[in-house]
Amino acid sequence: MPKNLAFEEPVVQLREKIDELKTIAAEADVDMTGEIEKLETRLSQLEQSIYTNMKPWDRVQVARHPERPTTLQYIEAMCEDFIELHGDRTFGDDAAILGGIAMFEGQPVTVIGHQRGKSTKENIRRNFGMPHPEGYRKALRLMKQAEKFNRPIICFIDTKGAYPGKAAEERGQSEAIARNLVEMAGLTVPVISIVIGEGGSGGALALGVANRVFMLENSTYSVISPEGAASILWRDGSLAKQAAEAMRITAPDLKELGIIDGIIPEITGGAHRNVAKQALSIKECISDTLQVLNSLSGEQLIEDRYDKFKKIGQYTETEERA
Repeated sequence: MPKNLAFEEPVVQLREKIDELKTIAAEADVDMTGEIEKLETRLSQLEQSIYTNMKPWDRVQVARHPERPTTLQYIEAMCEDFIELHGDRTFGDDAAILGGIAMFEGQPVTVIGHQRGKSTKENIRRNFGMPHPEGYRKALRLMKQAEKFNRPIICFIDTKGAYPGKAAEERGQSEAIARNLVEMAGLTVPVISIVIGEGGSGGALALGVANRVFMLENSTYSVISPEGAASILWRDGSLAKQAAEAMRITAPDLKELGIIDGIIPEITGGAHRNVAKQALSIKECISDTLQVLNSLSGEQLIEDRYDKFKKIGQYTETEERA
């Protein structure tokens, strides 16, 4: 069973009560249909109330859920004939970023994404989804390959941020991220990015310069984690909950601000409740978007991407004084 979060406790308790009544009814051969139906109706209402009125910190918790679907799970659910490609041809292979070629509804595509582990051992191997420079260079290599063979690029974003360790800095972490931003802006093939969990800092943006950026309903996208922001602003990391509200890092906030292009609804309770069904929603979004982007030329795609990011934020122009 998926791990339950603190704000879900009322729902969990009611589900347990329903299961208990069903067990008693079966063992004692007693008709408790009426009572069970009343509780199930109440459960439905409670779920609607809790999951449609989630606070920013609730969404942060869901985005970080240990059983939240990963890039690889979505690729396996949506694509066929996936072939993973390795290495940046400069230093080595970074397991924190996954990439390769696949068939999406009969069309060859390049898929790239941050990859977390499902166990402690796998998380260590994948560095908890925090890439080194070679991960971003591998991603860029695959993007340029996709451009060469005219394949659309689909990116899945799910990272706390790029790895900040000494070795990563020595190998050019900031340069690798910056180069991805520049090169992605000029790609002549469609690029679609989807935030499926946490989208943290430049480590997320390095896969996010796309023609269309979407977020799962309970994902987050921000320049820094709530804990990091709280530590800087108030010198107290325990105020992360307040920081999450102030930063406006959730999908509804970012859609309102014009940072993203759309929100992909999640399964009630979070994507981890039904991976196959969630993957179908993402697949439909990608399919509809590709139909639009595939009709554009290379130059139009670059212009489309430029216009998208130019519209973000507010600014005024003033005349220069002599």
